[in-house]
Amino acid sequence: MNKNKITLSLAAALALGFSANTTAAGFQLAEYSATGLGRAFAGEAAMADNASAQFRNPAMLTYLQGTQISTGAIYVDPNIDVKGDLSIAGQKVATTEAKDIAHSAVIPNFYLSHQLNDQLTAGLAIATNYGMETELGGDFYATLFGNQAMIKTVEINPNLAYKINDQFSIGGGVRYVMGEGHFGAALPNSLPATLTPMLQSNPRLAAMFGQLRGQDLKYMEGDDTAWGWQLGTAWQISPSHRVGVNYRSAVDLTLSGEASGVLYGATRPGSMDLTLPATAELSSFHQLSDKFAIHTSLNWTDWSSFDKLEATIPSYSAAPDLIKEENWEDNYRIALGATYQYTNKLALRTGIAYDTSAVNDKHRTQTIPETDRTWLSLGAGYQWSSKLSFDAGFTYIFAKDASMEESENIGNIPVSFKGETSGSVWLLGLQANYRF
Repeated sequence: MNKNKITLSLAAALALGFSANTTAAGFQLAEYSATGLGRAFAGEAAMADNASAQFRNPAMLTYLQGTQISTGAIYVDPNIDVKGDLSIAGQKVATTEAKDIAHSAVIPNFYLSHQLNDQLTAGLAIATNYGMETELGGDFYATLFGNQAMIKTVEINPNLAYKINDQFSIGGGVRYVMGEGHFGAALPNSLPATLTPMLQSNPRLAAMFGQLRGQDLKYMEGDDTAWGWQLGTAWQISPSHRVGVNYRSAVDLTLSGEASGVLYGATRPGSMDLTLPATAELSSFHQLSDKFAIHTSLNWTDWSSFDKLEATIPSYSAAPDLIKEENWEDNYRIALGATYQYTNKLALRTGIAYDTSAVNDKHRTQTIPETDRTWLSLGAGYQWSSKLSFDAGFTYIFAKDASMEESENIGNIPVSFKGETSGSVWLLGLQANYRF
């Protein structure tokens, strides 16, 4: 691939960055259950409300009795806009805007736990914590930097936990990850009116754009499967106080499929490496009274492993091409939540969280509109019967406005986009839990 051409990997980076504004940092999803959503996912590695607890710490399976099933879904509605100035050869030619670029989604989950004996408990989790989809639309003049992208993953995660004694438990599991994605960059449907004189003076250029407008410059789609693992432990300090720690390994995907578009000249086999980074969580749970408890979490994600983007298309380039240095940084998230047992059947939850950006101001560009986020959450749990319970959660996320700037040389002519991304996200989740 030539550096002076728009590449599909720029579109990939654009999409990965926008997902940061939809949920957690990078292209990470935090939404593993509606139970945790209602408390801003505070204390997850130290709490065992139902079988979903194993996804954030398999050691918590030892706190679940009998056989339990938990299933639900979370609806995510991001409202993300991008606005800025497009410049050619250093001269501003237009202000352009794309509204509501991140797609809404429903994130389902399913969990099963089974107590084998007083010390061993097995579990199965089917969920995801990575995914996003964006589309900027053909009326956005800067689509040549990326117009669409999607990443989706699903995990099948069997776990096993062992209760060492009344104080300590350990747990672990393997993660089978199925991922797919597509990325694209295209010409816009039209050009700014300020470029009309240039087109009128160059009929050949005008004819070429008329023929190619709205078409993909480069588009790539692919899928892959890979394995990972997780380990967790829990320490019951006293009947009222508990600490949990969990670590999830990185998972390396190679999205293999097809590349097409005007700049490729033909449909070609190709691939792109994508790492789902390692994560860790330290959580605590404190029962302050019969009715009131508080819980906290500190999360870390190894986003510094995402330092560059490379694409491999053998029939187009002999070697992997370094598209862009990303220079992401490790991300941290801190959350504080509370649970109030209003009645024997009704529990009320709330939480607040702060999620830091995975890129600093120096490296933030159009392709990486990463920004800090603040979560405000409310939730409730209702014990319908001795065996059946329901949970609901609602969260509103404030995303800090983030500036961006990107540039490329097209036929030795510098083209740049300088602007800002802004937006917010709301989430609504429901969970059903049954004990046999």
